[in-house]
Amino acid sequence: MDREHAKGLMDNLVGKTKEAAGHATGNKKLEIEGKVQQAEGAIHAVAGDAKDAARGIVDRVKTHTDKP
Repeated sequence: MDREHAKGLMDNLVGKTKEAAGHATGNKKLEIEGKVQQAEGAIHAVAGDAKDAARGIVDRVKTHTDKP
C-alpha cells in the first residue's frame, strides 16, 4: 500500500468516525466534516489508483523497449 492509499484509508476511517459522532450528538458541523473527510479519502484512493496504473504502464513500456 502506497502513501496515497494509506492516506485515503485513514481519511475515510476518521471521516466515518466524525460523521457517526456528529450524528450521535446532533452536531451537524462535525457530521459534515466527517463526510468531507471521507470524500478527501476517496480522492486520495483514486490518486493512488492512478499512480498504480501509471507505474504499470511505465513498467510495460520498459519491458517492451528493453528487448534487443
